[in-house]
Amino acid sequence: MLDAALSDTITKFPIDIQPFKDMIDGMRTDLKKARYKNFDELYMYCYYVAGTVGLMSVPVMGIAPESKATAESVYGAALALGLANQLTNILRDVGEDARRGRIYLPQDELAEAGLSDEDIFKGVVTEKWRKFMKRQIKRARMFFEEAEQGVTELRKESRWPVWASMLLYRQILDEIEANDYNNFTKRAYVGKAKKVLALPVAYGKSLLLPYSLRNNQT
Repeated sequence: MLDAALSDTITKFPIDIQPFKDMIDGMRTDLKKARYKNFDELYMYCYYVAGTVGLMSVPVMGIAPESKATAESVYGAALALGLANQLTNILRDVGEDARRGRIYLPQDELAEAGLSDEDIFKGVVTEKWRKFMKRQIKRARMFFEEAEQGVTELRKESRWPVWASMLLYRQILDEIEANDYNNFTKRAYVGKAKKVLALPVAYGKSLLLPYSLRNNQT
């Protein structure tokens, strides 16, 4: 049934097969790799397992007919959103991944912060860890910000769910901060009330003009 649905979708929309192949490669990476030397390596992993989802989704969601943005910029924003989501997953799941012997954090940045794999496995929140986490959260938010303009360029009916998911995922970063950066033993999650409150905000944002048209009007 899933294969039939995918075949039907590929027939109806101009979806490139490469992101699907890349995603499979990303899943295979988890079978043989549990450390990432630097952010360049981690970036590629995030692209393979999550950035690809953004590239798959744009042809289905569609770019607004009135949008003046280039397709390249919209796809770039979709890629940024996938990266932001995956980086958020990684930061949320540090403790869980460590218990499986996996560390999805740049090894060189850990070393710069005076941290090691052993510190991750011990799972103690220190000032060094807080400082390190602030840097990682700042980077994830940067990718969310990069994605925002692209969301406004999607077809109107597609914007609301994307805005909703983006706002909710960004709040996971807020919850990590609220937990005093303890992502070793506390799982950051967005409560039901906050999720419900995010929906009308997301709907309001979905009604805004595409960013490219706002620029043209000024």
